[in-house]
Amino acid sequence: MNQLQPRATRALITGGAGFIGSHLSEYLLDQGQEVHVVDDLSTGSIENIDGLRGRAGFGHTIADVREEPLLAELVDRADVVYHLAAAVGVRLIVENPVRTIETNIGCTEVVLKMANKKRKKVVIASTSEVYGKNDAVPFQEDHDLVMGPTSKARWSYACSKAIDEFLALAYQRARGLPVVIARLFNTVGPRQTGRYGMVLPTFVRQALMGQPITVFGDGNQSRCFSYVGEVVKALAALAECPEAVGQVVNVGGREEITIAGLAELVKKLTGSTSAIVKVPYDQAYEEGFEDMARRLPDVSKLERLVGFSPAMDIGAIVESVVADFRER
Repeated sequence: MNQLQPRATRALITGGAGFIGSHLSEYLLDQGQEVHVVDDLSTGSIENIDGLRGRAGFGHTIADVREEPLLAELVDRADVVYHLAAAVGVRLIVENPVRTIETNIGCTEVVLKMANKKRKKVVIASTSEVYGKNDAVPFQEDHDLVMGPTSKARWSYACSKAIDEFLALAYQRARGLPVVIARLFNTVGPRQTGRYGMVLPTFVRQALMGQPITVFGDGNQSRCFSYVGEVVKALAALAECPEAVGQVVNVGGREEITIAGLAELVKKLTGSTSAIVKVPYDQAYEEGFEDMARRLPDVSKLERLVGFSPAMDIGAIVESVVADFRER
């Protein structure tokens, strides 16, 4: 069976009006699946799914995932739940840690509880942030998670997502709930907003508007960016892979680029005359803000399970984001 061609089924996507969720919705519909989205629009946008409304097999509900009676009904009608609802973006996390913790843990708790009642498979979107300050790159799924102190709000997101993973795996081991955890590494592409601190759309917007391109820190920190269109294919493939149940799987690319290098690439591909300006972390976020020097995934498990990993090069990814901004 081709793992990248999921069979027709009914999918419920929490956070489906968000950046990744809207792309996943579109992909699954194109594969002949029925899709229902639930989103409270706190960070997602109805505009992200405007193009899907009216398509056969698509439905949406504007509500908080933590509304248990509603979610129970939606889960009952689904075959698989993709749980993407979460607080997102470094700026939001630093400025509102209470919302981050309550949203991430609370939503996941309700999703797992409702899915367990009807034995529905759950694919949970986690994050490379859970590796914390571990410097043993490339990151493997069984590596230690090295968190910073609780006095730094920045680490609340990583800790809350790690708890989500612990809870999901506990449901799988103790109650037999089929769960898959995908750790996503810097997913980017069209429709992503820089409103909450996402670096690539922020750089592109600044470059196109002739504003200074602001690089936080010294710019030497490196990341691997993955195109959203490839990431959602990986998520769908993992949902269809029996061997992925009970597994934590890295989903990301292998091509590293420094943030300073990304700024230079954005400037080049937009033809911008914007200056590249470095802003200390203390000014950008909070005093004593900590960041990781490198974030590189080992994706051998993903390749072994579904025969696929994101491979679109960073130049093509940046061009897709630039084209999207210009179109909008």
